[in-house]
Amino acid sequence: MSVVGPNNGFSPVLSAAKGHRRFIQLLCAMAVFLALIAPSLAVAPQASASWSAPRTVYIPETGQSVDGYFLDVWRSWGIASLGYPVTPEIIENDRIVQYYEYARMEYWPEDPNGDVVKFGKIGLELKPVTVFRTIPKLPSLNGETPRSQEMNLEQRAWLPLDDRAASRENTATWRFIPETRHSIQYGFKDFWEATGERDYLGNPVTEEYILDSTTYQVFERGQLAWRADVGVWMTPVGETLAERYRVDTAPQGQGNLPVYDEALFIPPPEPVRPIAPPNGERVIDINLSTQYLIAYQGGVSVGESYVSTGRPGFDTPPGTYYVLYKLPSQTMEGVLGGEYYHVPDVPWVMYFTSVGHAIHGAYWHNNFGQTMSHGCI
Repeated sequence: MSVVGPNNGFSPVLSAAKGHRRFIQLLCAMAVFLALIAPSLAVAPQASASWSAPRTVYIPETGQSVDGYFLDVWRSWGIASLGYPVTPEIIENDRIVQYYEYARMEYWPEDPNGDVVKFGKIGLELKPVTVFRTIPKLPSLNGETPRSQEMNLEQRAWLPLDDRAASRENTATWRFIPETRHSIQYGFKDFWEATGERDYLGNPVTEEYILDSTTYQVFERGQLAWRADVGVWMTPVGETLAERYRVDTAPQGQGNLPVYDEALFIPPPEPVRPIAPPNGERVIDINLSTQYLIAYQGGVSVGESYVSTGRPGFDTPPGTYYVLYKLPSQTMEGVLGGEYYHVPDVPWVMYFTSVGHAIHGAYWHNNFGQTMSHGCI
């Protein structure tokens, strides 16, 4: 029900329809909060308030899903950095892990710094079972095949540099990493430095070595490869180790999971609120059942909030009323139903009956949405 109000005030409407009472009357002083003409009036909730981004998504490229903290880290680093997931989440060494093309994520809930997701040091797991502790003299190559020569050099690449080699001065194309006593140079150096150095791949744990005409170098959390016709790329170490450890990589059912798309994580635009006509009629609609108030101007909602109306025995009567007069503040005192009240400086008072019903603010409680007053709103 809507009622046209006078030009100088609001028109409150209260109805007692079953389960839906609208627009209240205002009686006495112990009412609730709601200054419909005050700046504290709540703004109408936006539709996007109920929106939330998914916490699990499906990756059709590999038939796997990414969930929770792993999803957060995967999105922050990007597909180019970690690749697609190639396994489900599994328990490995009493820890939840998931393999990706270029990485393995591990869940560390006990981390004191809150870094609950760490990248596994999968590059170190590429280390051959046997590596010489010292560099032996090079054997005669006459009896070796090219493949055995390459494997021999790969093993030697894992050995740290000696003091003489490590004492070289760093240059724009060569750099010594003291933490692991290995060096990095040229394209591998450029790639490593451009991707965050140790924060992403970790430090180098080998020197360069060549297999099948491709140059490789292993880092704590990955491996780089180079060929003249391609340049530098990351090898899928996570995928390689998942196969080596015989982790199930079979695609999983999608179920009702959304397919990953970064658009899923963009909040919808805020709904455009219509502009209230400056001279539109003003109506206050109060629902006694839900203890909720909406203020309209020209049919446009301009504010809403929970209220507190009359408690049992002091019920706020439903009906349609016009605001008779308004006061910015008033001290209310009297006896009603045998109860004495004295409330100084009640703000934003709007009387709409001649017997004391008013809509006004309330600073003495914060329990709006519950009936509490002597009949006011």
